[in-house]
Amino acid sequence: MMKITNDDKERNLLKAIRFETPDYIPMFFAINDACWHHYNQEELLDLMEEHKILFPEFVRPKEKISPKYSVVANKDKIYTDDFGCVWETKDNGITGTVVKHPLDNWDKFKSWKCPNPLHSNGLESIDWNKIEKEINDKKSRGGVIDCGLRHGHTFLQLCDIIGYENLMFDMADEEPLLDELISLIENFNLEIVKKYMSIGVDIFRYPEDLGMQVGPMISPELFKKYIKPSYQKIIKPARDAGVAVHMHSDGDIRTLVDDIIDGGVDCINLQDLVNGIDWIADHFSGKTCVDLDIDRQVITPYGTPKQVDDLIKEEVKKIGRKNGGLSMIYGLYPGVPIENVKALMDAMEKYAFYYN
Repeated sequence: MMKITNDDKERNLLKAIRFETPDYIPMFFAINDACWHHYNQEELLDLMEEHKILFPEFVRPKEKISPKYSVVANKDKIYTDDFGCVWETKDNGITGTVVKHPLDNWDKFKSWKCPNPLHSNGLESIDWNKIEKEINDKKSRGGVIDCGLRHGHTFLQLCDIIGYENLMFDMADEEPLLDELISLIENFNLEIVKKYMSIGVDIFRYPEDLGMQVGPMISPELFKKYIKPSYQKIIKPARDAGVAVHMHSDGDIRTLVDDIIDGGVDCINLQDLVNGIDWIADHFSGKTCVDLDIDRQVITPYGTPKQVDDLIKEEVKKIGRKNGGLSMIYGLYPGVPIENVKALMDAMEKYAFYYN
């Protein structure tokens, strides 16, 4: 098996996004922090050591892994972010939900403050000097610079600030203060994007969940009216800079996706089974790179190892092309049988070379 580095993986991803004939189909395996207290750690570490394509440069730790949980994934601390949203989780490592919305009524709008993008990324404080140094250090060794906005940058940010039901009513009622709030969030995001562009990046990510199990959380009409204009404005600096634009959304986004990618999105990260493998292949293959989010609801938690292998093979055959346009990612969360975890890692490494 070929020996690769983390930098090699990132360069190969950029080739796939740009349809420049990658060396293999980029495969990424993310282990959620909650897994380290739900699984036998030694079993997970054994699998990471065995899979050098998924985990290049992995060095087994000598001590037990005790993750530093993110500010919104620590069950021992209720957290208030820089927009004033109050987060709570029930399990360490699992991103929580907003349990208190700072603008649950518009009477609070006059006293509410949008965070400053010079000092905050929306969730917590940000040190631009440190970020610029890290990026320049990586550039100096030829690394691909892959950055992005916080998850839930626009629509979900509105949900967190106002509340989902309130947001839907405000959109339907054409609440004038909503336009002001959207403008504030848009400008906040835009300043962060511009800052990254001034430093210089290769891939820029815009992650935001818009879908439910069936259909989106917002109608196509309301998306076009309230959300798409902001998307267009905040991706424009990346497009103008020639940066690869990566969009992400969980859930069924089939009725929104053309508007999501309109205007220069290079790569769309969406879930496989909820949108349909055949639909994804028909809609994107050979045209827009698909960063395929592998099923976490049906086959990997409840199927057999053979079904796991068959799923990866089917997706590679139907969506992949030798010249690129496919990347795959799996996020491991508690509840997946360890034999299926192994089968998935094996399949991802095996079918990465399907077109070689």
